[in-house]
Amino acid sequence: MQTITEVQRIAAFSDGERGGNPAGVVIGESLPDPVTMQRIAAEVGYSETVFAAPQDGVWRVRYFAPAMEVDFCGHATIALGSALVARDGDGIFPLQLNRTRITVEGQTAGGTVQATLTSPRTWSRPADPGFVQAALALFRWTEADLDPRIPPALAHGGADHLVLALGSRERLAQMRYDFEAGKELSLQAGLTTFSLVFAETERKFHARNPFPAGGVYEDPATGAGAAALAGYLRDLGWMSSGAIEILQGWDMGVPSRLRAEWTAEPGAGVRVSGTARWI
Repeated sequence: MQTITEVQRIAAFSDGERGGNPAGVVIGESLPDPVTMQRIAAEVGYSETVFAAPQDGVWRVRYFAPAMEVDFCGHATIALGSALVARDGDGIFPLQLNRTRITVEGQTAGGTVQATLTSPRTWSRPADPGFVQAALALFRWTEADLDPRIPPALAHGGADHLVLALGSRERLAQMRYDFEAGKELSLQAGLTTFSLVFAETERKFHARNPFPAGGVYEDPATGAGAAALAGYLRDLGWMSSGAIEILQGWDMGVPSRLRAEWTAEPGAGVRVSGTARWI
């Protein structure tokens, strides 16, 4: 069976006609072999490229960063959902990932594609104090820079993230770190990204997500990180159910908007939504 390797380039979680996190999208009759998928992802150079092929009534999906395969990527899922809407029309699409099955749905309204994924199940736990200190040192922050309402935690919504909530928008805007040191630290802990956030209000967050483990200094929009953050906020009792808006990428000059919505059911998947634009 022939495998199609044409790459669509779609920015997910865009702010109108600008911004969003670019993802490569490859839809074919079958998946290329892993070596080929890794090579294509490295050539595309985006934080992730998603590969999808029909299999037993669902879409078999794999995600590759330039330097590694990841089990789940939110913005690439939104990009894939948008590509499937463009190809097959509005609908809900079941996706079989490496470890779980999720859905992405999408619709076109006024020429804009809006997509929503439902993440894998979430969990969170307090972060090891020694690891937190190492992460703070990496970003040249101290415990005094943190928001005590949202303690450091490991959070999962399809991938693992270290959540560090800052008490100042200015400190978040000043984020800098040594890439190689960040890569070593994140690989040691099995992290996908560092989820660095500031709560402007109860329902409005600003975020930055360094992704050195995948060979990317910073992601302009991170759907998996949004799901993990929302799941942690639920566990924390921030809101038993509800939704938050996440502004990400603004400090990079790549404005992105994400919406994360959750129910009161502990561990249930989080709905993460945004618009997409073709590049």
